[in-house]
Amino acid sequence: MRLKFPGFKILDRYILGKFLATYFFAIAMIIIVVVLFDYVEKVDDFTELHAPFKAVIFDYYLNFIPFFINQFSGLFTFIACIFFTSKMAYQTEIVAMLSGGMSFRRLMWPYFLGALIIGSLSLALNLWLIPISQRHIVDFESQYLRRKQNARYDQHIYRQIEPGTFAYIRGYNGSSHRALFFVLEHYENGSITHSLEAADAKVDPQTRRWTAPRYTRRDFDSLGVEHFEQYRNLDTLINLEVSELGEINDLIQTMNISELNDFLAQQQAKGSDSINIIQVERHARYAYPLSTFILTLIGVSLSSRKVRGGTGLHIGIGTGLCFSYILFNRFFEEFAKSGTLPPGLAVWLPNIIYLGIAVYLYRKAPK
Repeated sequence: MRLKFPGFKILDRYILGKFLATYFFAIAMIIIVVVLFDYVEKVDDFTELHAPFKAVIFDYYLNFIPFFINQFSGLFTFIACIFFTSKMAYQTEIVAMLSGGMSFRRLMWPYFLGALIIGSLSLALNLWLIPISQRHIVDFESQYLRRKQNARYDQHIYRQIEPGTFAYIRGYNGSSHRALFFVLEHYENGSITHSLEAADAKVDPQTRRWTAPRYTRRDFDSLGVEHFEQYRNLDTLINLEVSELGEINDLIQTMNISELNDFLAQQQAKGSDSINIIQVERHARYAYPLSTFILTLIGVSLSSRKVRGGTGLHIGIGTGLCFSYILFNRFFEEFAKSGTLPPGLAVWLPNIIYLGIAVYLYRKAPK
C-alpha cells in the first residue's frame, strides 16, 4: 500500500506563507522590544566594566536571540496561528474552503507543514545551537555584568562524587580555583566513618587534585566516638570536575545533547542527587519542540469558527490556553526535580493533557 500525500497547491502556499510570516514577524517585533529593555537595564554595567560595543552585540545579544526565540517559540506559534486563522474565519474564507469540498483534515496540511518547520528549528536550537550560545553568554556575563560575576557558584556546594563519598566546598572562587573550606566525607551504611577538612584549599582543574597547607582527619568508630589528628600538606585526588562545582542548572544549559547524555551517565555512576534535574532538561529538549504541533492543532481548531467576538476573542482564549500550558510545564518540572514525579512523566504530561484538549477542539471544529 502506497502512502499518498496531498499535493501542494496555491492555497497551501498562501496558508503556509501567512503562518510563517506572522510567526517570524511577531518574534522579530518582540525580540527588538526585549533587547531594548534588556540593554537599558544593563547599560550601567556595560559602561562601568568597559564592555566593548562589539562584544555586547556579537558575544551577548547575538547569542541571546536564539535562546529567546526558542523560549517563546510555542507561544508565538500559537498566537500567529490564531491571529491569521481567525482573520480568515471572520472574512468567511474558511467557510468558502470547506464549502468547496476541502475537508478540515486537508486544511490542516499546510499548518502542520509550518509546525514541522518551526518545530525542527526549535529542536535544532535546543539540542545543539543554544548550548553553544549559552557558553558565550556565561563568559560575557562573568566578565561584564557585576550581578553575574560570582553567580555561577553557590557559596555552599555539596556533591556526591561516588557512592558513599561526598565533598562539601564553601566559598569557591572560580578565577583563583580556591575554596575557603573543603571537606571530604565517607559514609558506610548511612553513618560517617571518616572525613578530611581543610581551610584555604586549592584545586588544579587539569588534574582534579586538591591541596591545602594544613588539614584535619576525623575518624569515627563503631560507637560514634570521634578521633582526629592534624596534618600538613593535603594533596588528594577526587572524582570531581571543576565544571561540576557550578550551579547545576547553569551547567547543563551549556551542554549539547551528546554532552548532556554523557554527563547524565557520569552522574548516575556517582549516585548524584542532581540526576532528576538533568533528566528533566533532557526530556524538555524534545518535548517542547513537539508541543508546536499540539499548539498548532489547538490554534486552528479554536480559531477556524467565526464568532461574534472576532479575532480578539480567539486570541484571548488561545493566549489563556497557551499560558496555562507554559504554567503546567514549569509546575510539573519542579515536581520532577524534587523527586515527587518521574522526570519523563512530569515533562511529557502537559503535552499529553493538551493533546487531549487539541483532539476535543478538533472534533468540535467546523467541518
